[in-house]
Amino acid sequence: MHTNKVNRPVLPGPDDLASIALLLDIDGTLLDIALTPDSVVVSDALRSSLAQLHAKCGGALALVSGRLIHDIDALFAPLRLPTISGHGAETRLPGRMLTQARHAGAIGEELRKLVAAAAAVDERVVVEDKTTSLAVHYRLAPELEQMLKTRVKAIVDRAALQNIEVLHGKAVIEIKLGHFNKGTAVHELMKCPPFSGRKPIFIGDDTTDASVFKILPALGGIGFAVERFVPGADGMFGSPHEVRS
Repeated sequence: MHTNKVNRPVLPGPDDLASIALLLDIDGTLLDIALTPDSVVVSDALRSSLAQLHAKCGGALALVSGRLIHDIDALFAPLRLPTISGHGAETRLPGRMLTQARHAGAIGEELRKLVAAAAAVDERVVVEDKTTSLAVHYRLAPELEQMLKTRVKAIVDRAALQNIEVLHGKAVIEIKLGHFNKGTAVHELMKCPPFSGRKPIFIGDDTTDASVFKILPALGGIGFAVERFVPGADGMFGSPHEVRS
């Protein structure tokens, strides 16, 4: 683990698991980034590690992702962990089987069509429709990054819609409703047992995780970035492999 601060934050040990809450991003943090969202790999060893950690933390372990819960459950089956998904659009609390959609609403049909048309310039560009957000993946065509960013910005500017936010992640452009994010959802999660009263430890890898790093000090928590420093992080892992280890 590397850190950008003089005082190196101490990672929790087995004796600390009763007093902390583990909040884990998925893509680029637990899992290596793949060429397409559908081609990521979840090993049996990782499933086993997460199941053991979940039990040893007394249930205070949650996945925090831009993916939707049905997609996350399919990846990690048979595990069904507490989850914040869709950048905070959905939350599944401990002990509850049903997903709670805390923020109703969807990306408008006209905006959806315009973004799809912009991405259609190259079949290597993948548009992932999450209802409350759109993700334009260009990992297969990195040379199109600036063109896609320019087109998406122009589309959003012309639409002049309120509460639309554009996030730039690792080879992805996220267009989402602006009245929710991972940080607000984590803040709500930390009020619920068994997370309440614990020290949150968050690991995330991208600018889309910045809203969580921002609120951690107020919650008495610490955060770690992966591969590159993210503002607000207390330290950094070198790779998803280090996180899994």
